Amino acid sequence: MRAKQRLTLVAKGFCIGTADIIPGVSGGTMAFMLGIYREFIAAIKSFDLAMLAALIRLELRQALARPHFGFILPLLLGIIAALLFFTRVVSLPQLLQDYPEQVYGLFFGLVGGSIVALLRETGVPGGRDCLLLALGALGSYGVFNMVPVQTPDAGWFIFIAGALAICAMLLPGLSGSFVLLLLNKYTYVFSAIGYFKLSVLLPFVAGALTGLVLFSRLLSWVLERYYRAAVVFISGLLLASLTVLWPFRARTVPLDPALIDASPAISTALVSGALMLAGFALVLALSRRVAVH
Repeated sequence: MRAKQRLTLVAKGFCIGTADIIPGVSGGTMAFMLGIYREFIAAIKSFDLAMLAALIRLELRQALARPHFGFILPLLLGIIAALLFFTRVVSLPQLLQDYPEQVYGLFFGLVGGSIVALLRETGVPGGRDCLLLALGALGSYGVFNMVPVQTPDAGWFIFIAGALAICAMLLPGLSGSFVLLLLNKYTYVFSAIGYFKLSVLLPFVAGALTGLVLFSRLLSWVLERYYRAAVVFISGLLLASLTVLWPFRARTVPLDPALIDASPAISTALVSGALMLAGFALVLALSRRVAVH
Protein backbone atom coordinates (compact mmCIF):
# COMPACT_ATOMS: atom_id res chain seq x y z
CA MET A 1 0.00 0.00 0.00
CA ARG A 2 1.40 3.37 -1.00
CA ALA A 3 2.17 6.12 1.51
CA LYS A 4 -0.65 8.32 0.16
CA GLN A 5 -3.19 5.54 0.67
CA ARG A 6 -1.95 4.98 4.23
CA LEU A 7 -2.24 8.68 5.04
CA THR A 8 -5.76 8.70 3.61
CA LEU A 9 -6.71 5.78 5.86
CA VAL A 10 -5.17 7.54 8.89
CA ALA A 11 -7.27 10.63 8.09
CA LYS A 12 -10.41 8.51 7.72
CA GLY A 13 -9.61 6.77 11.01
CA PHE A 14 -9.28 10.18 12.66
CA CYS A 15 -12.78 11.07 11.38
CA ILE A 16 -14.17 7.77 12.69
CA GLY A 17 -12.53 8.27 16.10
CA THR A 18 -13.89 11.81 16.30
CA ALA A 19 -17.41 10.59 15.51
CA ASP A 20 -17.16 7.92 18.21
CA ILE A 21 -16.71 10.61 20.87
CA ILE A 22 -19.87 12.54 19.88
CA PRO A 23 -23.04 11.26 21.62
CA GLY A 24 -25.53 10.46 18.86
CA VAL A 25 -22.94 9.76 16.13
CA SER A 26 -21.26 6.41 15.49
CA GLY A 27 -17.97 5.48 13.92
CA GLY A 28 -19.96 3.14 11.70
CA THR A 29 -21.90 6.15 10.41
CA MET A 30 -18.66 7.91 9.54
CA ALA A 31 -17.25 4.79 7.86
CA PHE A 32 -20.40 4.67 5.74
CA MET A 33 -19.99 8.33 4.83
CA LEU A 34 -16.37 7.73 3.81
CA GLY A 35 -17.27 4.72 1.65
CA ILE A 36 -15.18 2.16 3.59
CA TYR A 37 -17.82 0.44 5.74
CA ARG A 38 -17.81 -3.00 4.08
CA GLU A 39 -14.01 -3.03 3.89
CA PHE A 40 -13.88 -1.95 7.55
CA ILE A 41 -16.10 -4.85 8.67
CA ALA A 42 -14.18 -7.31 6.45
CA ALA A 43 -10.88 -6.17 7.98
CA ILE A 44 -12.19 -6.76 11.51
CA LYS A 45 -13.56 -10.15 10.46
CA SER A 46 -10.12 -11.15 9.12
CA PHE A 47 -8.98 -11.72 12.72
CA ASP A 48 -10.45 -15.23 12.76
CA LEU A 49 -10.04 -18.71 14.26
CA ALA A 50 -7.61 -19.71 11.50
CA MET A 51 -5.30 -16.90 12.61
CA LEU A 52 -5.64 -18.00 16.24
CA ALA A 53 -4.88 -21.62 15.33
CA ALA A 54 -1.77 -20.53 13.41
CA LEU A 55 -0.61 -18.53 16.44
CA ILE A 56 -1.10 -21.55 18.70
CA ARG A 57 1.01 -23.63 16.27
CA LEU A 58 3.60 -20.80 16.36
CA GLU A 59 3.25 -20.34 12.60
CA LEU A 60 3.69 -16.59 12.86
CA ARG A 61 4.10 -15.88 9.15
CA GLN A 62 0.83 -17.63 8.30
CA ALA A 63 -0.97 -16.00 11.24
CA LEU A 64 0.16 -12.49 10.34
CA ALA A 65 -0.70 -12.98 6.67
CA ARG A 66 -4.43 -13.41 7.34
CA PRO A 67 -5.53 -10.08 8.90
CA HIS A 68 -5.86 -7.02 6.65
CA PHE A 69 -3.12 -5.14 8.49
CA GLY A 70 -2.48 -2.82 5.56
CA PHE A 71 -5.99 -1.46 6.00
CA ILE A 72 -6.68 -1.79 9.70
CA LEU A 73 -3.40 -0.45 11.18
CA PRO A 74 -3.46 3.02 9.53
CA LEU A 75 -7.17 3.28 10.32
CA LEU A 76 -6.58 2.27 13.94
CA LEU A 77 -3.75 4.80 14.20
CA GLY A 78 -6.13 7.55 13.11
CA ILE A 79 -8.84 6.41 15.56
CA ILE A 80 -6.42 6.35 18.50
CA ALA A 81 -5.01 9.74 17.51
CA ALA A 82 -8.52 11.22 17.50
CA LEU A 83 -9.38 9.71 20.89
CA LEU A 84 -6.19 11.08 22.44
CA PHE A 85 -6.41 14.45 20.71
CA PHE A 86 -10.03 15.07 21.72
CA THR A 87 -9.51 13.95 25.32
CA ARG A 88 -6.00 15.27 26.08
CA VAL A 89 -5.39 18.23 23.73
CA VAL A 90 -8.85 19.56 22.83
CA SER A 91 -11.63 18.20 25.03
CA LEU A 92 -14.52 17.41 22.72
CA PRO A 93 -16.88 16.80 25.66
CA GLN A 94 -15.96 20.31 26.82
CA LEU A 95 -16.63 21.71 23.33
CA LEU A 96 -20.02 20.02 23.45
CA GLN A 97 -20.70 21.78 26.72
CA ASP A 98 -19.45 25.20 25.53
CA TYR A 99 -20.68 25.11 21.89
CA PRO A 100 -23.39 22.43 21.69
CA GLU A 101 -25.40 24.04 18.87
CA GLN A 102 -22.41 24.40 16.54
CA VAL A 103 -21.04 20.88 17.13
CA TYR A 104 -24.42 19.20 16.86
CA GLY A 105 -25.29 21.37 13.85
CA LEU A 106 -22.27 20.07 11.94
CA PHE A 107 -23.01 16.45 12.76
CA PHE A 108 -26.71 16.89 11.99
CA GLY A 109 -25.70 17.97 8.48
CA LEU A 110 -23.23 15.09 8.12
CA VAL A 111 -25.78 12.47 9.15
CA GLY A 112 -28.58 14.09 7.12
CA GLY A 113 -26.39 14.05 4.03
CA SER A 114 -25.47 10.41 4.58
CA ILE A 115 -29.16 9.43 4.72
CA VAL A 116 -29.77 11.08 1.35
CA ALA A 117 -26.67 9.41 -0.11
CA LEU A 118 -27.65 5.96 1.18
CA LEU A 119 -31.26 6.14 -0.01
CA ARG A 120 -30.10 7.43 -3.38
CA GLU A 121 -27.90 4.33 -3.67
CA THR A 122 -30.87 1.98 -3.16
CA GLY A 123 -32.97 3.53 -5.95
CA VAL A 124 -36.77 3.71 -5.98
CA PRO A 125 -38.12 2.45 -2.60
CA GLY A 126 -40.74 -0.27 -2.44
CA GLY A 127 -43.19 -1.27 0.27
CA ARG A 128 -40.63 -3.53 1.96
CA ASP A 129 -38.09 -0.69 1.97
CA CYS A 130 -40.55 1.65 3.69
CA LEU A 131 -41.25 -0.99 6.35
CA LEU A 132 -37.53 -1.54 7.03
CA LEU A 133 -36.94 2.21 7.13
CA ALA A 134 -39.73 2.62 9.69
CA LEU A 135 -38.49 -0.32 11.81
CA GLY A 136 -34.96 1.08 11.87
CA ALA A 137 -36.18 4.55 12.82
CA LEU A 138 -38.51 3.29 15.57
CA GLY A 139 -35.85 1.00 17.06
CA SER A 140 -33.22 3.71 17.11
CA TYR A 141 -35.67 6.30 18.45
CA GLY A 142 -36.54 3.94 21.31
CA VAL A 143 -32.87 3.59 22.26
CA PHE A 144 -32.22 7.33 22.11
CA ASN A 145 -35.16 8.06 24.41
CA MET A 146 -34.23 5.60 27.11
CA VAL A 147 -33.55 7.13 30.51
CA PRO A 148 -29.97 6.66 31.74
CA VAL A 149 -29.60 4.35 34.70
CA GLN A 150 -27.28 4.21 37.67
CA THR A 151 -24.70 1.49 37.10
CA PRO A 152 -21.76 0.02 39.03
CA ASP A 153 -18.10 0.83 38.36
CA ALA A 154 -17.03 -2.80 38.77
CA GLY A 155 -14.78 -4.36 36.14
CA TRP A 156 -17.39 -6.86 34.97
CA PHE A 157 -19.82 -4.06 34.14
CA ILE A 158 -17.12 -2.02 32.37
CA PHE A 159 -16.51 -5.14 30.26
CA ILE A 160 -20.22 -5.28 29.32
CA ALA A 161 -20.27 -1.53 28.63
CA GLY A 162 -17.30 -1.93 26.28
CA ALA A 163 -18.99 -4.76 24.38
CA LEU A 164 -22.28 -2.87 23.99
CA ALA A 165 -20.55 0.38 23.05
CA ILE A 166 -18.45 -1.23 20.30
CA CYS A 167 -21.51 -2.92 18.82
CA ALA A 168 -23.23 0.47 18.63
CA MET A 169 -20.10 2.07 17.18
CA LEU A 170 -20.01 -0.51 14.38
CA LEU A 171 -23.68 -0.10 13.53
CA PRO A 172 -24.41 3.14 11.66
CA GLY A 173 -27.09 5.20 13.37
CA LEU A 174 -26.41 4.00 16.90
CA SER A 175 -23.75 5.80 18.88
CA GLY A 176 -21.33 4.02 21.17
CA SER A 177 -20.91 7.24 23.13
CA PHE A 178 -24.67 7.49 23.54
CA VAL A 179 -24.78 3.91 24.85
CA LEU A 180 -22.13 4.89 27.39
CA LEU A 181 -24.30 7.87 28.36
CA LEU A 182 -27.28 5.58 28.87
CA LEU A 183 -25.11 3.33 31.04
CA ASN A 184 -23.85 6.41 32.93
CA LYS A 185 -20.27 5.64 31.89
CA TYR A 186 -19.50 8.32 29.26
CA THR A 187 -17.42 10.67 31.43
CA TYR A 188 -16.02 7.74 33.42
CA VAL A 189 -14.63 5.94 30.35
CA PHE A 190 -13.39 8.97 28.41
CA SER A 191 -11.64 10.33 31.51
CA ALA A 192 -9.93 6.95 31.84
CA ILE A 193 -8.82 7.18 28.19
CA GLY A 194 -7.43 10.67 28.70
CA TYR A 195 -5.49 9.73 31.83
CA PHE A 196 -4.60 6.09 30.96
CA LYS A 197 -6.44 4.63 33.94
CA LEU A 198 -5.73 0.94 33.33
CA SER A 199 -8.17 -0.36 35.95
CA VAL A 200 -10.96 0.99 33.71
CA LEU A 201 -9.31 0.67 30.29
CA LEU A 202 -8.35 -3.01 30.50
CA PRO A 203 -11.87 -4.42 31.14
CA PHE A 204 -13.36 -1.88 28.70
CA VAL A 205 -10.94 -2.85 25.92
CA ALA A 206 -11.47 -6.56 26.64
CA GLY A 207 -15.24 -6.10 26.32
CA ALA A 208 -14.83 -4.00 23.19
CA LEU A 209 -12.63 -6.64 21.53
CA THR A 210 -15.12 -9.38 22.40
CA GLY A 211 -18.01 -7.40 20.94
CA LEU A 212 -15.90 -6.45 17.92
CA VAL A 213 -15.06 -10.06 17.03
CA LEU A 214 -18.61 -11.39 17.45
CA PHE A 215 -20.67 -8.50 16.07
CA SER A 216 -18.47 -7.90 13.02
CA ARG A 217 -19.21 -11.44 11.84
CA LEU A 218 -22.94 -10.91 12.18
CA LEU A 219 -22.74 -7.62 10.26
CA SER A 220 -20.61 -9.18 7.53
CA TRP A 221 -23.12 -12.04 7.10
CA VAL A 222 -26.04 -9.59 6.83
CA LEU A 223 -24.24 -7.31 4.36
CA GLU A 224 -23.26 -10.23 2.13
CA ARG A 225 -26.79 -11.64 1.91
CA TYR A 226 -29.13 -8.69 2.43
CA TYR A 227 -27.17 -5.61 1.41
CA ARG A 228 -30.06 -3.52 0.10
CA ALA A 229 -32.28 -4.33 3.08
CA ALA A 230 -29.40 -3.56 5.44
CA VAL A 231 -28.76 -0.16 3.81
CA VAL A 232 -32.44 0.80 4.08
CA PHE A 233 -32.63 -0.35 7.71
CA ILE A 234 -29.43 1.58 8.53
CA SER A 235 -30.95 4.66 6.89
CA GLY A 236 -33.85 4.33 9.35
CA LEU A 237 -31.41 4.15 12.27
CA LEU A 238 -29.73 7.31 11.03
CA LEU A 239 -33.07 9.05 10.53
CA ALA A 240 -33.96 8.60 14.20
CA SER A 241 -30.53 9.79 15.32
CA LEU A 242 -31.36 13.21 13.85
CA THR A 243 -33.75 13.75 16.76
CA VAL A 244 -30.76 13.61 19.10
CA LEU A 245 -28.49 15.71 16.90
CA TRP A 246 -30.95 18.55 16.20
CA PRO A 247 -28.84 21.49 17.40
CA PHE A 248 -31.68 23.73 18.61
CA ARG A 249 -33.43 21.29 20.90
CA ALA A 250 -33.58 21.92 24.64
CA ARG A 251 -31.18 19.40 26.13
CA THR A 252 -32.73 19.14 29.56
CA VAL A 253 -32.39 15.36 30.09
CA PRO A 254 -29.65 14.89 32.71
CA LEU A 255 -27.62 12.42 30.66
CA ASP A 256 -24.29 14.14 31.07
CA PRO A 257 -22.87 17.66 31.42
CA ALA A 258 -22.26 17.52 27.66
CA LEU A 259 -26.02 17.61 27.09
CA ILE A 260 -27.24 20.90 28.48
CA ASP A 261 -30.06 23.36 27.92
CA ALA A 262 -29.76 25.04 24.54
CA SER A 263 -31.17 28.53 23.98
CA PRO A 264 -29.16 29.74 20.99
CA ALA A 265 -28.73 33.40 20.14
CA ILE A 266 -29.34 34.51 16.55
CA SER A 267 -25.61 34.55 15.73
CA THR A 268 -25.18 31.07 17.21
CA ALA A 269 -28.17 29.81 15.25
CA LEU A 270 -26.70 31.22 12.01
CA VAL A 271 -23.33 29.57 12.61
CA SER A 272 -25.03 26.28 13.51
CA GLY A 273 -27.19 26.46 10.39
CA ALA A 274 -24.15 27.19 8.22
CA LEU A 275 -22.26 24.23 9.71
CA MET A 276 -25.34 22.06 9.17
CA LEU A 277 -25.44 22.95 5.47
CA ALA A 278 -21.68 22.52 5.15
CA GLY A 279 -21.83 19.03 6.67
CA PHE A 280 -24.74 18.07 4.42
CA ALA A 281 -22.95 19.30 1.28
CA LEU A 282 -19.66 17.65 2.29
CA VAL A 283 -21.20 14.19 2.63
CA LEU A 284 -23.03 14.44 -0.69
CA ALA A 285 -19.80 15.54 -2.39
CA LEU A 286 -17.88 12.65 -0.81
CA SER A 287 -20.57 10.15 -1.80
CA ARG A 288 -20.41 11.30 -5.42
CA ARG A 289 -16.62 10.95 -5.40
CA VAL A 290 -16.87 7.45 -3.95
CA ALA A 291 -19.46 6.51 -6.57
CA VAL A 292 -17.23 7.80 -9.38
CA HIS A 293 -14.24 5.80 -8.13
